[in-house]
Amino acid sequence: MATYKFMIDGKLMDSEQSFEVRNPATGEVIGSAAVSTPADVERAVQSAKAAQKSWAAKSDEDRKKILLDVAQVLNDNAAYLAEWITKEQGKPLAGPGSLFEMQACVGWTQVPASLDLPVEVVFEDDTRRDELHRKPLGVVGAISPWNWPLMIAIWQIAPSLRAGNTVVLKPSEYTTIGTLEMVRLMNTVLPAGVLNVVSGDGSIGALLIENKDVNKIMFTGSTKTGRKIIDASKGNMARLTLECGGNDPAIVLPGTDAAKIAGDLFWGAFINMGQTCACAKRLYVHENDYEAVIGALDAVAAQMPMGNGLSEGIVLGPVQNKMQFDIVKGLVDDAKANGARIVRGGEPLGGDGYFYPITLVADIDNGTRLVDEEQFGPVLPIIKYKTIEEAIEKANDSESGLGASVWGTDLNEAARVAKQIVSGTVWINQHGAIHPMVPFGGAKDSGYGVEFGVEGLKAVTQPQIISIKK
Repeated sequence: MATYKFMIDGKLMDSEQSFEVRNPATGEVIGSAAVSTPADVERAVQSAKAAQKSWAAKSDEDRKKILLDVAQVLNDNAAYLAEWITKEQGKPLAGPGSLFEMQACVGWTQVPASLDLPVEVVFEDDTRRDELHRKPLGVVGAISPWNWPLMIAIWQIAPSLRAGNTVVLKPSEYTTIGTLEMVRLMNTVLPAGVLNVVSGDGSIGALLIENKDVNKIMFTGSTKTGRKIIDASKGNMARLTLECGGNDPAIVLPGTDAAKIAGDLFWGAFINMGQTCACAKRLYVHENDYEAVIGALDAVAAQMPMGNGLSEGIVLGPVQNKMQFDIVKGLVDDAKANGARIVRGGEPLGGDGYFYPITLVADIDNGTRLVDEEQFGPVLPIIKYKTIEEAIEKANDSESGLGASVWGTDLNEAARVAKQIVSGTVWINQHGAIHPMVPFGGAKDSGYGVEFGVEGLKAVTQPQIISIKK
């Protein structure tokens, strides 16, 4: 069984220790990943620091061209990397799965390469001229998660490199090999030291976060870990972009045609088996439409084959790891014990993989664990409401505020409701529809800072004012 290596200063690095990586659909070992040491983390940061000055000195056009070369490498190797995503993470190759993730990697590399941050004249009169320049921050420490392992790594890497920073990436220990392979391939066109990767458990990520020469930290993951990062970064005053957990509400307005929205609503909740921060995780439906919406969702769910994502025709895979599988099972069991109605699913499928069926839970309300806690899995609680004011109040009754959605034919009413929801994004008649040109970030405990587009590019720069006396 091959052991995959991390990369520092453009060179593959081995280690005395390694850990096994398993396929969550089968339980089989698919490879091993080398474990970085504290000394390796330090070497990676120093490599990035040494490379940063010359990388930042390149012209915008040079960095754009190199990023487009990276995008071409990702495109050329999409099938190979997508297979690793499926074997490690579990999402199928087909549908909104691993090949879709690789297409996103290409696009989210190309878009930052197209963006500019020109000098802004923020004030000028007869006596002075004040210009705002955007400067790279230095070394970016990136901590990527297991749910969209390659795509979210690219969200962190591409804008950082475009702005003239260098990067040290630490992928999740659950989905390491595909990320190591992606970084290896990207380094075939990047200058040595510009993009480094270390591997291991959370202790390796902690060393990266605490390093005195890391100037910016980008993290996607749980709110609990986000709080630890805030505390750990106090020693280096690193700037932070934190995209933390979500418990996104979706509100179906009264009188909405259930059959018309059911397909989009299903994927808004269950893309990647619900293992997405900005999935719809709580569904609020008016009492007059409640059973119709449940029935329409159930009909869609019945058509979705689940299994090993390497098999043809599969569109739903396993939960990625046992820890998350147990969380999902525990929340459903608690809902059942408290009188909720299981419309579909509700019990593990058994076998070697972490398969939990699409589960629709009705006759449940705020105040129960499944509604109040982020399930991050293939389960959707459906809550009945009497008035739209009640729905808005319940939607906002959460410490999370990443995304939300409103569904209905009256777009003015949908917009009125959307403006009253406290979240970083509110989608109308769609959910989780992110775009590389549209800023994305959370409110409340879902983190702070934004990614994507011009605002996301600004977030990996330091503003500098040049003030000129005339």
